[in-house]
Amino acid sequence: MIKITIVCVGKLKEKYWREAIAEYTKRMSRYADFSIVETDEERLPDDPSQSQIDNTIIREGERILSKIPKGSQIAAMCIEGKSYSSEGLAQLLENNKVYGGGSIAFVIGGSWGLSDQVKKTADIRMSMSEMTFPHQLARVMLCEQIYRACNIMSNTKYHK
Repeated sequence: MIKITIVCVGKLKEKYWREAIAEYTKRMSRYADFSIVETDEERLPDDPSQSQIDNTIIREGERILSKIPKGSQIAAMCIEGKSYSSEGLAQLLENNKVYGGGSIAFVIGGSWGLSDQVKKTADIRMSMSEMTFPHQLARVMLCEQIYRACNIMSNTKYHK
């Protein structure tokens, strides 16, 4: 069974996001050892300087890297990454399962993005879209796509 971890900055504030994540976590339990690891989000003033933003990105990146399970392939979620179709994501997971040690960590940064260190450490840079999404929604969307990919690999009817 593949081990899939999402490492992300911040907690889900709204109940409906937490419920969506709980549902996908439950559904994925039959396909993968799935977990979400949250790291603390840095607090910034309302009008932060570029230096404050840069330091925030670095500190959040250090926390992200400390939470990635050892031996995991790392997929950094960033706008400049490669876009994957649902079938492409399924193939990526299948390849990881067969050739990559069976453990992958998807990384979602904070509202200011991912540090260069996280991106350099990543094996893959992946983009969900050129559009910008709230990080909470991106987490739910990523869970759904991982669930869909698991269904594609299992040839179930969820993906049409």
